[in-house]
Amino acid sequence: MTLVGPLVRTGLAAIVALVVLLWTPKLSTPRALAIWIVLATALFLFSLIRHSRDPEGPEPVSRFEQALRRRKPRSAQPEELLRMDRELVLGSADADHAQRRLLPLLRATAAARIAARHGFELERRPEDARALLGDDAWELLRPDRPPPEDRHGPGVPRRRVAALIERVESL
Repeated sequence: MTLVGPLVRTGLAAIVALVVLLWTPKLSTPRALAIWIVLATALFLFSLIRHSRDPEGPEPVSRFEQALRRRKPRSAQPEELLRMDRELVLGSADADHAQRRLLPLLRATAAARIAARHGFELERRPEDARALLGDDAWELLRPDRPPPEDRHGPGVPRRRVAALIERVESL
């Protein structure tokens, strides 16, 4: 890459800046020229510094170097599935996470399933939702579930969450 191209572009930008400054009605001609000299000098210095850091442009990367670079491994699982798995792991390990993240997610899933298959909203007809879900599932999914006594204690066991998911899928 030669220096001529960047300097020509910088020169054109400086000329455009000069025209704009001269057409500005509130600036006198000597003041506009002084501003233009500072601006043009800054633009040219910037171009020179930029060119001096990389005089030949970026070096082409050989095929060997490309092969050595680590590529980010693509996950075989979709991102949403990985996120759900994280929520399940964290919800099983921490009661506060289960209360704030995992159970509301499962409650929303159950509410959508009930609305689609049975035609009513979980929050509006809680007694019907409890009859559909069963007592154990309802205890986890009820909207007025009290917070855990020990926020840092263990969350909902995985087997219980698995049973809850199966129950919601069977609706």
